[in-house]
Amino acid sequence: MTMELYASRDSAWCWRVRLALAFKGLPYTMHLLDVATQEHKSPQMLKLTPRGRLPLLRDGEYVVFESIAVLYYLDRKYPQAPLFGDSAEQGGVILRVAEEFQNYIEPHLIAIIDAVRAHELEGRRDEIMEHMLAAASEARTIEGRLSKSEWVVGERPSAADFVIYPWIRLLQDALVDPDATELAARFMPVEVQYPALARWLERIAALPGYAETEPPSLRR
Repeated sequence: MTMELYASRDSAWCWRVRLALAFKGLPYTMHLLDVATQEHKSPQMLKLTPRGRLPLLRDGEYVVFESIAVLYYLDRKYPQAPLFGDSAEQGGVILRVAEEFQNYIEPHLIAIIDAVRAHELEGRRDEIMEHMLAAASEARTIEGRLSKSEWVVGERPSAADFVIYPWIRLLQDALVDPDATELAARFMPVEVQYPALARWLERIAALPGYAETEPPSLRR
């Protein structure tokens, strides 16, 4: 039975699961839900995920949600092309890096991207610039890792790469907005300010199956 992925179109959390599925070469059926109309909180969905959170993966009778939990399940159930390394030590580092990103960088990126998308920069510029400075500082940490290795942790793609990548791409997309010029100067052009990060972005985009995962709304 083919797995079913319930996702929203522009969600970084859903994108990371699609990247992992593509990396593992696992077939699945996609169900795109409209968050604007609360499809993810319909009675049917709340029976599967009481908090109404996406992504949600159904594999036969088993249902798992929360993106990192989905990645972990996929790795235990389908161990080929591992997402969490080949040892407990590698897995611990990969999970730590992913959690650090979620805890310390992701909130800043959410604030920036949401403000740009909602055209709320005017009147919030100082606040959003603080988020941008924090995100840029953390990006230096990732740049340092990628200056020593092609992937965020280890010698091949891992869950850490797939957790981080969608947010960086969505940030790039947001910073193209004409109202975000001042913010963009703190991060772009990526190839100049973060050359190792830029090369990593290209490597992710060159992975097999990547094209099918990318949200169609992304600006080039």
